[in-house]
Amino acid sequence: VAMAATRNVMRAVRVFEFGGPEVLKLQSDVLIPSPKENQVLIKVYACGVNPVETYIRSGTYARKPALPYTPGTDVAGVIESIGEHVTAFKKGDRVFTTDTISGGYAEYAVAAANRVFPLSDKLDFKQGAAIAIPYFTAYRALIQKGHAKAGETVLVHGASGGVGLAACQIARACGLKVLGTAGTEEGMNTVLRNGAHQAFNHREANYIDKIKEHTGMEGVDIIIEMLSNINLATDLQLLSCAGKVMVVGCRGPIEINPRDTMSKESSIIGVSLFLATEEERRECSRAVFDGIEAGWLRPTVGSEYPLEKVSKAHEDIIHCSGARGKMVLL
Repeated sequence: VAMAATRNVMRAVRVFEFGGPEVLKLQSDVLIPSPKENQVLIKVYACGVNPVETYIRSGTYARKPALPYTPGTDVAGVIESIGEHVTAFKKGDRVFTTDTISGGYAEYAVAAANRVFPLSDKLDFKQGAAIAIPYFTAYRALIQKGHAKAGETVLVHGASGGVGLAACQIARACGLKVLGTAGTEEGMNTVLRNGAHQAFNHREANYIDKIKEHTGMEGVDIIIEMLSNINLATDLQLLSCAGKVMVVGCRGPIEINPRDTMSKESSIIGVSLFLATEEERRECSRAVFDGIEAGWLRPTVGSEYPLEKVSKAHEDIIHCSGARGKMVLL
């Protein structure tokens, strides 16, 4: 009886109050959720960690989940069971998700079937957990909102993280000239290995001058910006005529001079995957599948943490010296 009673529980991270990384509590007696209609239950092998999850956890983000909750949207694993009306998947299928209902920082997660996708045999589970938010966000920023075209120049600011590397791969595959910044030598090398033609160290005092030197009078057509509260004012100096800054990440306010947008008729465009329509999500997934099949889409996995070290993961994703791929929980 004791055995039977313990089998329907799992380990999962729970948040009971908003706050710092220490509010992430790993519990070993959480009930395994059951999939309802049009839902599936996934045995989780890896879950991506995204900066947005730290903002939500701290309580400072626009969206606040009801407490207590389990964070995590990008899981990769194997279908354990399916709810009614699910025809696209069966037990044992390898999958990845773009969202979960019950939370991904757990041994099992329930997800809506339309947020679940087959995971190619070309990729392992850690790579599977590095697809959804990074690649869908990068595709949305570059193509759906940035309308990037072959021959244009794109600067990916903070290119060594999950979204940054995804943006480099997509931009290169679409025929753009790709420049990337990173904070370490290792990060710069990772950026160059993932499609960038040129990498710059954004910790060097004169790196903006180096980029200007490299692009000459032309400037940059599109900037994919992960840290707009630091870089936005200088981004406007780097743009070409009618150039665009795509704001993917921001950690606070910044003062800019709007006149800098007038001199080049440039645009600052916010990007939120959360606002994508069903049709736009399907377009993102088609682009991702094409990239995996063609072989240019290869998620780079960075730091790996066991569930026990989840607080450390949340600390490191905000404060570490330089990213080099997608952070995952195992």
